[in-house]
Amino acid sequence: MRVPIIAGDAFPAPAVPGWRAVPATGITVAAVRTALPPHRYAQDDLVEPIGDLCLPPGADRALLRRLHASSGVRTRHLALPIERYASLGDFGQSNDAWMAVGLELGEEALTGALRDAGLEPADVDLLVCASITGIAAPSLDARLAGRVGLRPDVKRLPVFGLGCVAGAAGIARLHDYLRGHPDDTAVLLTVELCSLTLQQRDRSRANLVAGALFGDGAAALVARGGSCGSGTRAGDAGPSVVATCSRLYPGTEQLLGWDIGADGFRVVIDTGIPGIVRDHFGRHVRAFLACHGLTTDDIETWVCHPGGPRVLSAVTDTIGLPADALDSAWRSLATVGNMSSVSVLHILRNTWQSRRPEPGAWGLLMAMGPGFCSELVLLRW
Repeated sequence: MRVPIIAGDAFPAPAVPGWRAVPATGITVAAVRTALPPHRYAQDDLVEPIGDLCLPPGADRALLRRLHASSGVRTRHLALPIERYASLGDFGQSNDAWMAVGLELGEEALTGALRDAGLEPADVDLLVCASITGIAAPSLDARLAGRVGLRPDVKRLPVFGLGCVAGAAGIARLHDYLRGHPDDTAVLLTVELCSLTLQQRDRSRANLVAGALFGDGAAALVARGGSCGSGTRAGDAGPSVVATCSRLYPGTEQLLGWDIGADGFRVVIDTGIPGIVRDHFGRHVRAFLACHGLTTDDIETWVCHPGGPRVLSAVTDTIGLPADALDSAWRSLATVGNMSSVSVLHILRNTWQSRRPEPGAWGLLMAMGPGFCSELVLLRW
């Protein structure tokens, strides 16, 4: 597609509304926990079953096989055993499965993150719950409240529509809330069962890409206000959230998201997305960092949503990163696929557990999603 020209892109950073430098406020990430379904598959073992679901009998599967081979994914976790998907006859059945599995994984992630932070469910003052792969009223957070023991007066905010960016945007909104409520504890819960949105008998390229790229999981992040402390031992403390930035790209609304119809969520993934990232994302990152007296050389840890190989390559090129700067994203893509909003939380946890940055080190967490939009979260360890 033709990549839109975004007016006003080459602005001086300090003049950008909403990009005013904000001092660190002591808002700390106390814990992150990921929960994955038990049904784990090698990518090679999913090609033919997904072909059976999406393609008519006798159809050429050359494109399907190329997409799976080039996805960067080696293994994935699915909400259901792969043989169960053919029996999901309509959107209602898929959504029922999302509800059942989502509650199990959401409870596992939420209670595990609170336990890691040394907290109880009754300590939670705000729960933000994001998912774009199913829908319910009462929402998942309301259904989880009694199961896990949240207080009856807990504040809840269910979020639908942010998609892959919701992990980063959710952290940003926790940051906003805790700046005004420094005595509180806030939790972000993301639940994404992408496999349940796969459209049977849909041979479109977007559906085949989704069938090759996405995995399932849930994640929870616990954040504490400046008056609370981290809730963890000093050596285990996570990063502070210093500042955040949201960005919409005008004229790109049709690049990514859902077409919603009788069969549920039909994925939209436009081939122009890497072009938007390559042409605009790097200057936005540099302008945001400049507002805080930083450059890309000051960032030690890059936590990037693994949108796919072409998107990760575009991010690396447009920011001018070393070849290995996004290794954590590539590893996550390879081992669990693109888990939509769950992925950046999963990568943050892996970074925290495997190679914790030195105290004082800067990090940048970033994701993109429907809108088309991006979200940046400046971290300091």
